[in-house]
Amino acid sequence: MRIPKSWVQVMAKRIIDNLLARNMIRPKIPVEKLIDQADAILLDELMVEDRLNDEVRELLKKHENDIERNRMDYRKLFELTKHKLVKERNLVL
Repeated sequence: MRIPKSWVQVMAKRIIDNLLARNMIRPKIPVEKLIDQADAILLDELMVEDRLNDEVRELLKKHENDIERNRMDYRKLFELTKHKLVKERNLVL
């Protein structure tokens, strides 16, 4: 994740506060609960790339012997695999 986790709660609070100040939302739940939900959504979205990186590592780990035997560039394979999965899944990173 490119943004420190400690910033996510602050971002969520600022977003909700801004929406409230502009009367763009009228929460039907307590504001703190709304901020917590926004925090969870933001964190989940920001973790997409981390989860994808973990998945790519696992995929490449299964072919570790072939990669070493053929002297393939691990970084290049990682990036190609990641790019392919992003494209297949229509992910936004």
